[in-house]
Amino acid sequence: MLKTKTAKQARQDQLIEIIENDPFVTDDSLSDQLKVSIQTIRLDRMMLGIPELRTRIKVVAKENYNKVRTLSQSEIVGELLDLELNNRAISVLDTDVSMVFEKTQIVKGHHIFAMAESLSLAVIDAEVAITGVANLKYNIPVKAGEKLVAKAKVTQIKENEYYVHVFINAHDEQVFRSKFIMKAV
Repeated sequence: MLKTKTAKQARQDQLIEIIENDPFVTDDSLSDQLKVSIQTIRLDRMMLGIPELRTRIKVVAKENYNKVRTLSQSEIVGELLDLELNNRAISVLDTDVSMVFEKTQIVKGHHIFAMAESLSLAVIDAEVAITGVANLKYNIPVKAGEKLVAKAKVTQIKENEYYVHVFINAHDEQVFRSKFIMKAV
């Protein structure tokens, strides 16, 4: 006699599949997708030995930091979530009140630029590199507490020059874009 899966087993199988496809999915999003409470998601994760989001991010980030050749881990602004040298990279940065102008509570541009520049350096496969050219555009202000997601793409490599585009979003809205020419030296 074949046993059929219980609703709980089916939900847990779905949970595993969703997290395998997107290790950065939140418990809140899982709750919405599986139509159960956040507490149920947390219990299921615990039973399946799946760590919380923060821990999953750190594990993935640690693996990616080992690939970076141009910078040390502490020099990358944000957490490096994905890296394929000479192709693409993704990082996230949780902004806070230490990063803002006191009067407006807007995140200072140098934090956003540093995130983009460090990701551009991290994505290229070189021992030593510098920023040769940077073309930037700040689209909308970022407030303290917003999570920034930066995506870098190497669009061209010419001898020792790497052309890298970086787009930074907050709440699925582009807040910054840049085009860098990084030079391996």
